[in-house]
Amino acid sequence: MKSHVKSLVLATSAFFIAASLMVYPDQALEASIRGLNMWWEIVFPSLLPFFITAELLIGFGVVRFIGILCEPFMRPIFKVPGVGSFVWAMGMASGYPSGAKLTARLRQEKQLSKVEAERLVSFTNASNPLFIFGAVSVGFFHDPTLGLLLAVSHYGSNALVGFCMRFYGKNHERGPLERKPREFFLKRAFLALHETRVEDSRPFGRLFGDAVLSSIQTLLMIGGFIIIFSVFNKLLFLVGITPIIAGALGVFFQLLTLPTDLSLPFIAGLFEITLGSQMTSGVENVTLLQQVICVSFILAFNGFSVQAQVASILADTDIRFAPYFFARILHGFFAALLSVALFVPLYIERQAFGSKETPVISPIEHQSIWTRILEEFAEFGPLITLASLGLAIIILIRRQWFSSIHNHEIHK
Repeated sequence: MKSHVKSLVLATSAFFIAASLMVYPDQALEASIRGLNMWWEIVFPSLLPFFITAELLIGFGVVRFIGILCEPFMRPIFKVPGVGSFVWAMGMASGYPSGAKLTARLRQEKQLSKVEAERLVSFTNASNPLFIFGAVSVGFFHDPTLGLLLAVSHYGSNALVGFCMRFYGKNHERGPLERKPREFFLKRAFLALHETRVEDSRPFGRLFGDAVLSSIQTLLMIGGFIIIFSVFNKLLFLVGITPIIAGALGVFFQLLTLPTDLSLPFIAGLFEITLGSQMTSGVENVTLLQQVICVSFILAFNGFSVQAQVASILADTDIRFAPYFFARILHGFFAALLSVALFVPLYIERQAFGSKETPVISPIEHQSIWTRILEEFAEFGPLITLASLGLAIIILIRRQWFSSIHNHEIHK
């Protein structure tokens, strides 16, 4: 019976999307272009270097080296191996879904057990600083001072989620890694690095090519999800489903003493964080604190668009999606509560302190740092994307050519 219901829901959803695309083709095209521009201007060029670098570091054994060094604090606090520190740092620096990709990669390398991977993926997917400081604080709210509050609330609550998830699956075995070595600490870390590099017999050219192809393949998948969820979110609004859900959510907002005007942007943010954050910043007749609470939850929840990307990445492994989804809800509430607790010390007091001084440099100069970064991505991002796709095509053609020559020589 459950399988029949699932088939009915999936078929109905697909029919709804197809019918809506035919009824609203212009609006769907506009939403699709918006998602495409976001992907090839910002997402692809900003994530590609991190993905390629991470693949190389894993192949050269640097991740295992870092893992052994960080084991003493990652294991007691988060109950994951030391390699989790690498995933956590890369996830914060590059943004989602980097944490899921690296966690899945390390699980495939047998450096994490199944439960450890499920713990790790639950708190290593975060928004990158460029989006928080540049897009949200400066681009949407036009207030660079707000960036620190959003960032501390976001990353601090992420750490709290990691600590809470340490109790998940606590009765399971600790994993395949050795926990009590006899060798000297630093020596053991270097030996692990050397063993990993030797075991991976691929030459540098092959390793680099595999890193480029794997990274681009993942980013193409991410681009598809961004575009389809941008269209889906627009269609839900056009057919009137989003306002209905927002109306029902307004009752819950009233219980939390939040204005119902934020319910519609909140629903949009549950699907796609950029649109939800932008709509929240534009709501009038609400306080800044109420907007910050809403945006903090949206950033922490990741949006169904990012969650679908994570689910697709985890599908290649035995890592379950349910713990990650539960952690997103927990992260959202933690981030909202932290934003309330830190609003005065990290925003009000900083604003008051700044108003007592008359800086020589205009505040516009300060905020233009993040604005310039976003403008550089918008200008050169498409060129980087096209050049990277061209490089991937060249690598595939060369490999196909060498493979055909090798097969021809064998058959001689």
